[in-house]
Amino acid sequence: MTALFPHSQDVVYPETDGLPLSDNTKQFRLMMTTQGGLDALFRDEKVFVAGNLLWFPVEGSTEGKAPDVMVIFGQEKGDRTSYKQWEEGNLGPQVVFEFVSKTNSVKEVEVDKLAFYQQHGVEEYYIHDPDKGTLKGWMRQGNQFQPIREMKGWTSPRLGIRFELMGKDLQLYYSNGERFESYPELVARSQQERQRAERERQAREREQQRAELAESQLAQERQRAERLAEQLRALGIDPNRLN
Repeated sequence: MTALFPHSQDVVYPETDGLPLSDNTKQFRLMMTTQGGLDALFRDEKVFVAGNLLWFPVEGSTEGKAPDVMVIFGQEKGDRTSYKQWEEGNLGPQVVFEFVSKTNSVKEVEVDKLAFYQQHGVEEYYIHDPDKGTLKGWMRQGNQFQPIREMKGWTSPRLGIRFELMGKDLQLYYSNGERFESYPELVARSQQERQRAERERQAREREQQRAELAESQLAQERQRAERLAEQLRALGIDPNRLN
């Protein structure tokens, strides 16, 4: 009897889907900012966050997708050339992001990929088109995806982050209200914080110098007062009675 699938060790699983990482700078920036922001959010937790990594849900099948960003709770961090779910404790992504470019069709992201993610257990699916300024989302209810009616101000149940549209631009916010930042923004903020810390350090040093100077002046005044008192006592005058 012929097996439905060849033995898994005989299957060659590609490490790329043959498509470019991104088609434009907007898409690339969104991918990097989202992946990096989520990785930072869960840096101390057992959560694997990947960008543009091929995910194969079923052993023996080379049918896979490379979500722009996917999040897998309960999975160890680490580098991978692809994500073979059966080798990962059968844990698949719970949350998936796709950032649309001009080469993506509506059928690709809202029909084909939606059906694939729905079939393989994704709980939350988000699509953003930076050129059109659209933002859509789906939540799993049972075995089916249901569209999220209003994405502006939506908070992801799994991620705890808030979605907003600023004009056409997607902006994500942590639960503390801080927004996801791009790498240049993070570098600029880090530099500003270092500069502020340096200004504060210099201000503390100046304050310490002023305090030391004031203490030195007070000590000199005490010494002058003591010398004067000695001189008065030498003349037979009690300095304590001068007041």
